[in-house]
Amino acid sequence: MHEISLGIVSDEISPDFSEAVRHGTEWGVSMYELRVLKTGRIPNVDEAELEHVKAVMKQCGVRISALSPGIFKHPLSQTSQLEDELGGVLPRSLSLAKEFGAPLVIVFGFQRQQDEPAADFRKAVDWMSRAAEQASKQNIVLAVENEPGFWCDSGTNTAELIEAVGSPALRANWDPCNGYGTTEVPFPQGYQAIKKYIANVHVKDTKQGSLIECVPVGEGVIDWKGQLKALLRDQVVHHVTIETHCLPLIEKSKQNVITLKKYLGEIQSRQEAST
Repeated sequence: MHEISLGIVSDEISPDFSEAVRHGTEWGVSMYELRVLKTGRIPNVDEAELEHVKAVMKQCGVRISALSPGIFKHPLSQTSQLEDELGGVLPRSLSLAKEFGAPLVIVFGFQRQQDEPAADFRKAVDWMSRAAEQASKQNIVLAVENEPGFWCDSGTNTAELIEAVGSPALRANWDPCNGYGTTEVPFPQGYQAIKKYIANVHVKDTKQGSLIECVPVGEGVIDWKGQLKALLRDQVVHHVTIETHCLPLIEKSKQNVITLKKYLGEIQSRQEAST
């Protein structure tokens, strides 16, 4: 039977990686996405801290699931910033991913400006194609995360970009919470559009919108029971990554772990009973 385990963005517990792993290990979490550490956001982090992360990984037997450098959040008109990220931040992130044994680097799908013409979609495809080409050469997969107000906002629009790029090195970091408030319902509509491209899933919840106020899983509007059931049924991923986004981080992250373990346990028990 297909199973899904839990990972977490490490700074959703603490920017101190050893503290994040200490708590996460107590909760049964062994996979960590690297985004922000004490000395900065990946990959612009002090070398000594990167070595510390490697030491903690070895000592505690944990894995790095993905790196999230936060690139391609600019509008397409900001070409100098995009070139800097494509020529500097992305190559360093890909190199670091290989060092850490992480299969994914998470990117974003370009902020869409008000009244920006639909024809600019081709510019987004061109930028992402150049990025995917770099990733392909390093045997790393880029996972584009949907974000409100971006060209990649809904499942449908994110799938359209990935399909247009047409590279196996570009897949989706599906975030149903980030899809809330677009023209589609994240689950099941957005999921159906994006599922064949999903390489990673972020788990958080909201009552109003991911950029307004997030809440613990189960207290918002996202149908996480339905989404997890579908992920298990379709065998899309082997783990999902918690992105708490509400305070206090340690308390709410632990609550999310407990809730998701409960959901997954209930779904898997029902599946077993029906076979």
